[in-house]
Formats: sequence, C-alpha cells, structure tokens
Amino acid sequence: MNDDPTADPQSVAVEQLEEFGLSAYAARSFVALSGLGTGTARDVSRVSEVPRTRVYDAMDELHDRGLVDVLQSSPKQFRATSAETASRTFEHELRYRTDVLRTALDRLEPTDRRAEQRGVWTVNGRQAVTERVVEFLASADEEIVYMSVEGLLTDDVLDALSEAAERDVSIKLGGVSADVQERVQDDIPGATMFESLWAWSDTSAGRLMMVDGRKTLVSALVNGADASPADPRSETAIWGEGDANSLVVVLKAIFTWRLDSETAD
Repeated sequence: MNDDPTADPQSVAVEQLEEFGLSAYAARSFVALSGLGTGTARDVSRVSEVPRTRVYDAMDELHDRGLVDVLQSSPKQFRATSAETASRTFEHELRYRTDVLRTALDRLEPTDRRAEQRGVWTVNGRQAVTERVVEFLASADEEIVYMSVEGLLTDDVLDALSEAAERDVSIKLGGVSADVQERVQDDIPGATMFESLWAWSDTSAGRLMMVDGRKTLVSALVNGADASPADPRSETAIWGEGDANSLVVVLKAIFTWRLDSETAD
C-alpha cells in the first residue's frame, strides 16, 4: 500500500477510493475527472483508460454516492465534487458505519466483561496494542500500574490515564525519565512514580501494565532493543485477565515486590 500522496497522487487516490468501497472503474474515473474538472465520458475514458462504455456505469456509481454532478446535455457532461466535499462525504459515511458497527457489537458483547479469561492472549502491531492498553485503562476501577518505553507513552495513553485519575483510580508509573515525569505530573498530579525494574534501553521490552490486580499486559519491541516505536509493526503483546490467570499471578507478584521495595526504601 502506498500512503504517500505526494509521490504518486493518482495511484494513492485510486487506492484510497477503492478502500472506501468504490469499484476500480469508478475510482479511476473519479480521479481522472478530478484532474479534468469537467468532461464527457470520452474525456474521462481517454485520461483514465477506462472503456467508455464502462465510464457511464462508473459515473452512475459516483453520482449515487454524491461525488459527481451531471449536466444533461448531449453528450452528457460530468463534474467531480471538490476534494474537500469528497473527503467530507467519506468522513460522514465512515462515522455512520462506525456508529452502526459499535451499536451492533455492543449488543453482541457478553454482559459480564470481567469473567475469568483462560490462557494468554496475543496482540500484534503498535496501534492494536495501544488500543488494547487504552481499553484496559478505561476499565480500571481501583489501581493502574504502568511501565513503558517513553516512545510508547502516547497522548492516547496519557489521556486514558488522566481520565482514570479523574475517577479516583490510583496511578503508579515506572520507567520514565525526569522530563517525562514532569509532563505526566502536570497532567496527572496524583500519579506515583517508581523506579523501573531494568534499563529499558538494554532490552526489547515495550510496556508492562496491571489493572485492578486482575488484568495484565506485557509487550516487546519485536525487532529488538533498537526497534522504532514509530513502526506500527514493531510491537507485540500478550495479556491475561482473572485472579487465577497465570500471567496475572506472575506479573502481580513482580509488581507487588517492586512496589513494596520502593515503599521500604
């Protein structure tokens, strides 16, 4: 997938339009018409290399999606909506589909999300791991213990921690530098800082967390200690939930030992 719209804007635009559900002919026709401004089926076919007989089908598809206006002349003239209007159209569609999906999935979820989870579950990809972390933080009622590579302490995670603190959840953070500690304590004044279990730069560790003593997650930068947190593929995680879950039991013991040691010091 090419995500750089400056390198090859036509290919990127066609690819993204197809991702939004347009047929290949419709996507290519819309991109061609965007460059032309207005044009006939012959004009669009010449620029897009879509067969002229298929351009009419493509224009019907685009017209139905509100992306093309039609002048009823002979021959018909077609005009593409502006980039801003087209983007807004897809944004509204995406928001609507997301809302429908969320409602449908909410109705399918088990009524008790705190049920015992057997075994250890895996999550791959930085964005997916971050979303799971944010989900777990949002579920916290009493305590959050969180250790992280600083590059993974993103705004989304900080916002979730701040919201948890506003619910009077106890926040304990480890593994961050003095500069980051200042930033965290500005946003979360009640957060408690503790020393890391190890030097993060010497390992491939990503983050460790425990929520309410019964939900834990641990991640690693899969390309080693030098893996870039900016690489969405560079993180993988395992998590477990439940008082008797093996991962929970082990990490809870480690965190309890470390926090007790901090208190003793």
